[in-house]
Amino acid sequence: MTIPKGETSHLTAEEMLRRASALIPVLKERAANTEEMRKISSETVQDILASGFHRIAVPKRFGGIDVGYDVMLEVAAELGRGCGPTAWCYCLWSAHAWLVGHWPLAAQEEVFSDGPDTFVSSSLRAGVATIESATGGFRLSGRWEFSSGCDSASWLILGAQSSDGWKWVLVPQSEYEIIDTWFVSGLRGTGSKDIEIKETFVPAYRVMDRDRAGNGDWTGWETHKHFLYRMPVTPLLGWDLVSPIVGMSQGMIDEFTGRFTGTSGMGRTAESTVIQLHLSEASAEVDAARALLRYDIGEILGKAQRGESFNSLDQARYQRDRSFVTKLCVQAVNRIFEVSGAHSLFDSMAIQRIYRDVSAGAHRDSLILDISGQRYGKIALGVEPYDVA
Repeated sequence: MTIPKGETSHLTAEEMLRRASALIPVLKERAANTEEMRKISSETVQDILASGFHRIAVPKRFGGIDVGYDVMLEVAAELGRGCGPTAWCYCLWSAHAWLVGHWPLAAQEEVFSDGPDTFVSSSLRAGVATIESATGGFRLSGRWEFSSGCDSASWLILGAQSSDGWKWVLVPQSEYEIIDTWFVSGLRGTGSKDIEIKETFVPAYRVMDRDRAGNGDWTGWETHKHFLYRMPVTPLLGWDLVSPIVGMSQGMIDEFTGRFTGTSGMGRTAESTVIQLHLSEASAEVDAARALLRYDIGEILGKAQRGESFNSLDQARYQRDRSFVTKLCVQAVNRIFEVSGAHSLFDSMAIQRIYRDVSAGAHRDSLILDISGQRYGKIALGVEPYDVA
């Protein structure tokens, strides 16, 4: 049962976080089955809808709950303590709901025609896609990878490189095919499968220029008058992946602490100095990662509220920080796993699953510091231009 469109005034930030915390034990119980199914279960989808979480990032005119984009990320981190794939898909679905608000109103009305509880998945890289101009729109075809949560989505945002720049295209479920390729070591429950389109016509109002959205193309701002739509999309993109990783890493700390609390005697117990030191350093890394995430999100939202611009160094720093937060989480999870003992290798143990899920999430190119961190260094050292606007 989902929340009626008009009954959302009581859903404050505090209530959202309380509901997310209450779901942790439920998600823990389902986590192994979610991995086995290789997608988010219908029961978990209904829990997300019933809790109202998804509406945080839906534009208010379509039934959204304006408690703050930062609250959506906090909810995702909390859900990640119970089930990483659930948090991953939830956060992506929510971020996409915000992104839809940048399209022309006709496209938004199509996406939310059945109400605010519509999930939108994506594959934002071009893959082998082709997009060509046609009368009244475009012809789109191709195959895309890594569409997390696509089994539960009614729409997709697909990336395509056109002759005049990078395009994002909204496509309804009836016009694409899901190809089950998702046989992987980690984040199995995200169901991040391939998408294939033989050829479909896309009306012009369902195609958006990624680089101009909120940065010259003010469609979202003119439609919603919300500060999230008078800023480029890139400063906020990617945090929807990082926040679940922080939550998973905290889940690792929770599992490890729960396993060893109260144990005593020789070997690997609570009295072991090695156990104590590894836990201390890993928990500090996760706390530092969460603090940096919150600081950057607070700065981004504050600049957007004040109508300030984002220069190239700002954007490179946020990209750097997303990767650094991820690196801290990977270090923490590895540090815990190193001293978790042979029993942690069993499929029945949550620790090994969290270890694999965090490792999988950190494999995104955009979250690898050796790759994404280069741009910050180039701009800071004057190798690339630094605009001061």
